Amino acid sequence: MSNRSCQRIGQIPGAIQAIPILIVWFVSARAHAEYGLNLHAPATNLAQKIYDLHTAILWICLAIFIVVFIPMCIALLRHRKSKGHRPARFHDNLTLEIAWTIVPVLILLAMAGTATRLVVAMKDTDEADLTIKVTGHQWKWEYEYLGDDIRFISTSSTPKEQIDGAQAKGENYLLEVDRPLVVPAGQKVRLVLTSADVIHTWWVPAFGLKQDAVPGFIRDSWFKADKPGTFRGQCAELCGVGHGFMPVVVEVVTVEQFDAWKQAQKALVAAAAASAGKTYTLAELKALGEKVYKTNCIACHQATGLGIPGAFPALIGSKIVSGDKSGHIDMVLNGKPGTAMAAFGKQLSDVEIAAVVTYERNSWSNKMSDVAQPADIAARRK
Repeated sequence: MSNRSCQRIGQIPGAIQAIPILIVWFVSARAHAEYGLNLHAPATNLAQKIYDLHTAILWICLAIFIVVFIPMCIALLRHRKSKGHRPARFHDNLTLEIAWTIVPVLILLAMAGTATRLVVAMKDTDEADLTIKVTGHQWKWEYEYLGDDIRFISTSSTPKEQIDGAQAKGENYLLEVDRPLVVPAGQKVRLVLTSADVIHTWWVPAFGLKQDAVPGFIRDSWFKADKPGTFRGQCAELCGVGHGFMPVVVEVVTVEQFDAWKQAQKALVAAAAASAGKTYTLAELKALGEKVYKTNCIACHQATGLGIPGAFPALIGSKIVSGDKSGHIDMVLNGKPGTAMAAFGKQLSDVEIAAVVTYERNSWSNKMSDVAQPADIAARRK
C-alpha cells in the first residue's frame, strides 16, 4: 500500500473507521452459544466457597472503582488545562499517605488469607470415603475404583452425525459419554489422577475441581457432592486433535443406588471373564468390533479406514492389518512408542481387542477371512 493511500485512510474520521469493527463485533457476538456471565451453580460446599470468594472480590473491585477511579476520571475532565485550570500548590499529607498505603494492604491481606485457606482445603484429601484412579488417554477417561475391582473407559457418545452437522446439535452436545463416573452423594470422593500419554485436565465446574493429569506423576484432589444429579465438564488442557471430544460426566446418586450400581458392575466383570473363554464367530466379532472401533479408533483412522494423510495411517491395505495376525494383535495391545498409536492392553478386554482386530482385518477392502479369538489375545499378553 502506498504512502498516499495510507494518508487517505488516516484522513477518514474515527467514527467511520470504527464501523467495520462494530460490524465484525455484532456478527461474531450473534455466534456465541452461551451468554452466561456467572460461574456454574455450585454443587459442593467447596465450590460454594469458591463462588462466594469470587463474588466478594468482585464487590471489592467495584468499591475500589467507585471510590478511586470514578473521582479520578471526574477530576481529569473538570480540571484539565483546556478549561483554564492550573495545578494546585499543596504540601504532602503524611496521614493521608499512610492511610492510602495501609488500607490497600489490609484489603490484600484479607483476600489472600481467605484464598489461602480455600486452597489448603482444596488439597486436603484425607479421610476420603471412596478413592478413584483417573487416567487420561487421547481422548477418553479411564476410571478405576480402587479396592472394588471396577474399571472402565468413559468415551464421548455424541453422534458423529451431530459433529459433522448432518443432525441438529443435542442439548448436551460434546458433553455426553457412554459410561459416566458414578459416585454417592454426601461422601468424600478422592481422585488420584495421572495420564497415559500427554497432559490432560479433569474439570467439573460445578464441583470447583480442576486438576491436571500428568504422565509419570500422581496428582490428587477431591469433591463431596451435596445431592444427586448429573454434572458435566471436560478436559481443560489442549491435548491433541481430539481435545474437544473428551468430556467428563459424573452421576451423583444416593448411597443405596451406588451400592446397587457396584454390584451390577461386578456382575459385568464376572460375565466378561466368563465370555473370555468362549469361541466367537466371524459375524459376532465383527459386530462387536465395529462398536469398539467407533469408540476408540475412528478419530484417527476414520470411519472409512483411510486415516488422515500425513497424520494417521490408513488401515485399508496396511501391512499390519494384512500381515501376520499376531503382529496386528501386538500393535493393538502395546501400541507404537513415539507415535499417536496408544496401547489398548489396559483399556480394552480380551474380547474387545479380539473383536476390533477381527473387524479391521475383515472390513472395507480388507478380506483376510480370519478371526482373533479372546484366547489369542490372552496368549499375547503373557
